[in-house]
Amino acid sequence: MPQIAIIGAGITGVTSAYALAIRGFKVVVYERHRYAAMETSFANGGQLSVSNAEVWNHTATVLKGLRWMFTRDAPLLLNPSPSWHKYSWMGEFLRQIPNYRANTIETVRLALAAREHLYSIANRENIEFDLEKRGILHIYKNRKDFDAAAKVNVLLREGGLDRHAVGTDEIRTIEPALQGNFHGGFFTPSDSTGDIHKFTRGLADACARHGVEFRYDTAIESIQQGRDERFCIKTINSGELAAESFKQVVVCAGVSSRALATMLGDHVNVYPVKGYSITVCLDDENSQLAAPWVSLLDDKAKIVTSRLGIDRFRVAGTAEINGINRDIRAARIAPLVEWTRRLFPEVSTSRVIPWAGLRPMLPSMLPRVGRGKRSGVFYNTGHGHLGWTLSAATAELLAQSVENKTGNDF
Repeated sequence: MPQIAIIGAGITGVTSAYALAIRGFKVVVYERHRYAAMETSFANGGQLSVSNAEVWNHTATVLKGLRWMFTRDAPLLLNPSPSWHKYSWMGEFLRQIPNYRANTIETVRLALAAREHLYSIANRENIEFDLEKRGILHIYKNRKDFDAAAKVNVLLREGGLDRHAVGTDEIRTIEPALQGNFHGGFFTPSDSTGDIHKFTRGLADACARHGVEFRYDTAIESIQQGRDERFCIKTINSGELAAESFKQVVVCAGVSSRALATMLGDHVNVYPVKGYSITVCLDDENSQLAAPWVSLLDDKAKIVTSRLGIDRFRVAGTAEINGINRDIRAARIAPLVEWTRRLFPEVSTSRVIPWAGLRPMLPSMLPRVGRGKRSGVFYNTGHGHLGWTLSAATAELLAQSVENKTGNDF
């Protein structure tokens, strides 16, 4: 089999490498960090959440975003400073509003397919990643927000998801640790949570056992296609320049995918939408008992949670449109800590680890999976806030495209 280069060792790159390796392809993965899963796949919200498949291209979401523009701790924050990439991406995002319904349903279907693939991979390769199959509970403080969620639920159920309404008493039964008054919620018993970093690192080890070669600490300098249609990938590692030749290239490079696609003659308009998380260290028995095990999504605050083993509680959320910027801002971390203290007052927040990552989002909120314009170019990128949820399915679609078993790319 010809060698295939994959650029990026995050969740999509590693799942793509695995899907190709088990089909017999010889794969080389380039990663600019020393290890796999060191950027967006490091400390996300932890949810494998088909129930969070609603795309953001909705008029109501846009109006909320405009109202939040000048509120420092708002769930969505837009830096209004001029940038062609930012405003061109936003223009494409707005043009996708008519596709809101279809794209949401398609995302649900893709996420459902991904779920079984991921469980199968974890079982086959004995990957431990703090998996909790306890469902995800969406919570709503008032009737207006609950009714809006009910409309979304119609789309989710049309896509094939079993997600049902619950009242105040049932919320208490599902997650007794949760404090506060709620109008109602929606519960998805089939959703789950886990540690994306542990899973990706474990899968990278499995890939290596299947013959995948990883080039860590290696940055891409350029990609050029020669007359023989092979791709020359020039790299730099510890100041050393090198070059390798491949017949096929797969771009799974997160927010760097746009620049790499330009080298390869394609327009893949990925934009970095920053998200934040905190990992609350449950160092004492009281905190361990007071923290929830069921995953939550507070739709109004745009905050999600996951329990990662006995001694970690992950709280994540917010979206910041501010270009390539990985700074961890105290004003964005504070709402996550305050939310934790308000809803779980017995949990100690004396030791909290903050993190920020860049979600690679395409304007349609759907990933780009499949062939590029040039022969031998493929993509599996642009998964936005659902890379963890969708990656196992998109890796399968990518592998099928490489094998030429399907005429349609996603």
